[in-house]
Amino acid sequence: MMSADRHNLPFMKMHGLGNDFVVVDMRTGPIPLGDQLVKGIADRHMGIGFDQLAVILAGKTSADAHLVFYNADGSTSAACGNATRCIARFLMTETGKSDLHLTTERGDLYATDAGNGLTSINMGAPQLRWDEIPLSHEMDTLQLPIDGAPTATGMGNPHCTFFVDDADAIDLAARGSEMEHHPLYPQRTNVQFASVIGSNHLRMRVWERGVGVTLASGSSTCATAVAAARRGLTDRKVRVDLDGGTLFIDWRDDGVWMTGPTMHVSTGVLTPEFIAAHR
Repeated sequence: MMSADRHNLPFMKMHGLGNDFVVVDMRTGPIPLGDQLVKGIADRHMGIGFDQLAVILAGKTSADAHLVFYNADGSTSAACGNATRCIARFLMTETGKSDLHLTTERGDLYATDAGNGLTSINMGAPQLRWDEIPLSHEMDTLQLPIDGAPTATGMGNPHCTFFVDDADAIDLAARGSEMEHHPLYPQRTNVQFASVIGSNHLRMRVWERGVGVTLASGSSTCATAVAAARRGLTDRKVRVDLDGGTLFIDWRDDGVWMTGPTMHVSTGVLTPEFIAAHR
């Protein structure tokens, strides 16, 4: 990727199943990314457009890289599974490695080449206690005292999963927007609606905190698979069909592994005019 200078800001556009990202490589030095610039880049009509913006920083200690994530509204997120997979594939191509050690605010994440163009990420152990997710006060996270009895799960960010007969029939924009700001979630929440197709198969749609309706979400998919297994609806290894495609989740003893495809769409630069307009 080209290096930055005072006149431009290099970026890459990537997506995992239509969950799309702008990626900025800062391994060679910091580049100012103010809140207004992040929001400007996120604008799909007057900027580039993204579900999340991801920053690649130099690895800490033995890690290959450290990742930081921003939502489209300028807020930050500790985890973004699909962006992590996309960046892992980019770094594997760059370095020739088939295994990587990445760090995020979520903690240490490990990536591996799964073959056939697929990339696997260990998203770590799920957070199941109310104070880890977090929720506003102590309660059973398996079935929350909310109409529909959703399950709460943390994957470095909070999730609220509803199991419904037909996920495609849900008014996702209305229900997701309402639930994101539910008072039980002091940091807001990602919201999923999932239908059980079989013991190893789910259909899921997602509303992302700080973003809105997205075609896919890696951490949401992991949270939904964990919730389904906890409730005895599926096995711990499942296929999850999202609006943008399919992810494969395997909740193992060492963490929740997510496997799926990635796409590096383009590489470009933001112009000085655009940057100046969003200071």
